[in-house]
Amino acid sequence: MKKTINTVIIIAILLFASCSEDFLIQPPRAALTVGSFPASEQDALLAVNAAYNSLRTWQINTGGFPLLDIMADDAVKGSNPGDGTDIAVYDKFAQTPTEGSIERWYKTLYEAIRRTNLVINEVPKIDMETGLKDRILAEARFLRALYYSDLARGFGDVPKVMETDPPLDLQRSPVQEILNEIIYPDLEFAMVNLPERSQYAPEDMGRATKGAATGLLARMKLFYGDFQSVESLTKKIISSSEYQLVGDFNNVFTYNNEQNEESVFEISALPDWFENGGNQYGNTQGVRGTPNKGWGFCRPAYSLIDEYQKNGDPRLDPTILFLGEIIDGIKISGEGATPDTIKTNGQIVEIECYNQKVWYPGTDSRTSFGSNRKIIRYADVLLMHAEALNENGKSSEALFYLNQIRSRARGTKTDVLPDITSTNKDVLRDIILEERKYELAIEGLRFWDLIRTNKAEQVLKNSGFIKNKNELFPIPQSEIDISQGRITQNQGY
Repeated sequence: MKKTINTVIIIAILLFASCSEDFLIQPPRAALTVGSFPASEQDALLAVNAAYNSLRTWQINTGGFPLLDIMADDAVKGSNPGDGTDIAVYDKFAQTPTEGSIERWYKTLYEAIRRTNLVINEVPKIDMETGLKDRILAEARFLRALYYSDLARGFGDVPKVMETDPPLDLQRSPVQEILNEIIYPDLEFAMVNLPERSQYAPEDMGRATKGAATGLLARMKLFYGDFQSVESLTKKIISSSEYQLVGDFNNVFTYNNEQNEESVFEISALPDWFENGGNQYGNTQGVRGTPNKGWGFCRPAYSLIDEYQKNGDPRLDPTILFLGEIIDGIKISGEGATPDTIKTNGQIVEIECYNQKVWYPGTDSRTSFGSNRKIIRYADVLLMHAEALNENGKSSEALFYLNQIRSRARGTKTDVLPDITSTNKDVLRDIILEERKYELAIEGLRFWDLIRTNKAEQVLKNSGFIKNKNELFPIPQSEIDISQGRITQNQGY
């Protein structure tokens, strides 16, 4: 399942490394430039693999830190109080245009887009087998849409870059233009030209599929309120019979069940450093101290723990890793410099705990790089379908898909999480949003859900959320400076 990543690594090292000493001191043996690369079928594969490789870079994840979770109500900054003070501002919506995470994220997304544009613009010129060419182009366009989906939701109007070497005087293009000219047509092309998951060989598992493109398009249509399209798109995935829920929620995120039947799209990784196939996403959130798995950022919020406990929700244990817990034979002791419990006015507001969804066995930080990041799960598809049905006046039909999620969650504990029976549209809307919180906790989706449902001000007001400002991140000040003011700042920053 993780073999594909090896080809990706080779390409990243051989074709896109720019600072090795040998490269600097030795005369070039060949010139890999636009126009000379890619020039063959093998080049085309290498180039699209390099575009996938961007998915594993640390900075692609909101600048390295899970800011989307930290800004939502299911997680807080975490780590010890003296570490990560620069990102602590996101806990209280005090971020500024000069904070480094934003700059890293923004620039890395455009670097990734440049790799996809190389494939999209140059591969059509290659004389090669038509079916493979179309698949490679579809993979690149899926990835470009994925990267632009973060830019559009995160920053709003952004420069539209469809060339490998764009002009230097670009300005911000409206979100709707980005959607209509890049994201939507890219994903529609990918839906037509990508194979189903079952049509890939095992060594290609992890590549974009028809289901992944359909799922991402549904996610973006949902974000912008097109419920008719969401219903149709999610129905296609469900009807394809390519995916199903993992029987036991405890097994959804385990290291020995990666790329499972519930995975619509996930990023493969190996338990080693980045250059050897690792993904630092799990390391950033890994247990701090003993075992030494990582930095300990993105601590599950105590309010989330409390809600799980009050509901008797069995998803608590597979989601949150507690001190004293033994997992894969390893005891979680944590770090002495990190307070075990933090109270305000005598009430517990935070405890030392970790995101178990990114756990990977081992006692050193290197092994935590092996956690696969789940981007789209079938559970999310079912919940999107239920939400769209409800919004489209089909509340009774929505219950079937919502209750599949609750049934899997409760497992054998038949006295908790009973099936929902209400068909009141407004009531059911809130129930589905709440179910998404518990099912998809700390997977980077909750903040977007609060924004698109206009619930952010209500839910996050005590954290400092300001309406008509904090729906978007600030444009990095460095980008505004470089553009000499052609690129303008978002409202409120």
